[in-house]
Amino acid sequence: MRLYLASTSPARLATLRAAGVEPILLSPGVDEDAVAAAAGPLSGPELVALLARAKAEAVTGSVIDGSPIDGFILGGDSAFELDGELYGKPHFPEVAAERWRVQRGRTGLLHSGHWLIDHRGGAAAGAAGGVATANVTFADITDAEVDAYVATGEPLSVAGAFTIDSLGSAFISRVEGDPHAVVGLSVALLRELLLGFGVAWPSLWNRGGA
Repeated sequence: MRLYLASTSPARLATLRAAGVEPILLSPGVDEDAVAAAAGPLSGPELVALLARAKAEAVTGSVIDGSPIDGFILGGDSAFELDGELYGKPHFPEVAAERWRVQRGRTGLLHSGHWLIDHRGGAAAGAAGGVATANVTFADITDAEVDAYVATGEPLSVAGAFTIDSLGSAFISRVEGDPHAVVGLSVALLRELLLGFGVAWPSLWNRGGA
């Protein structure tokens, strides 16, 4: 059983690989800002669910090596929520630095949306989705640490301007809830979604040792 990942996130890819799954990568090319703007005001879970679905649906017509997709397509999206406000990727160093000065020493919510399309046999036959959320508490890091972290460029392209699986890990004090939600892909939730289609998680294992 093949899994097609409609995402360019290195963290999602690494998470799946560590769980024994080597997905086929597809770039969805979705204008996230445009999709969000068209939808109007949404809660954090609603927004990431919408964008995850948009990404998965964007690649359904893809042809790989002359053949249509035959397996499951997974789209994902993440957003960080603090004081009721949603934060996606900061993109610019000054934005990332300002966010860190606001969120250090505090706790926020990381929402990760998932949308799974049953595309076995080369055509979409059903879909299901869900959202995993985790509470993330940051260390009260210094201005020098903020500047050093931002200078690496890592926080510019990730939701909330932080990672838990790379350089940002030292600045996270505690995580409550689904730990993989912070990375952007809940393996536990993905397993549950697959079970809804009668597919057992071990059937996706295709890496050495699995």
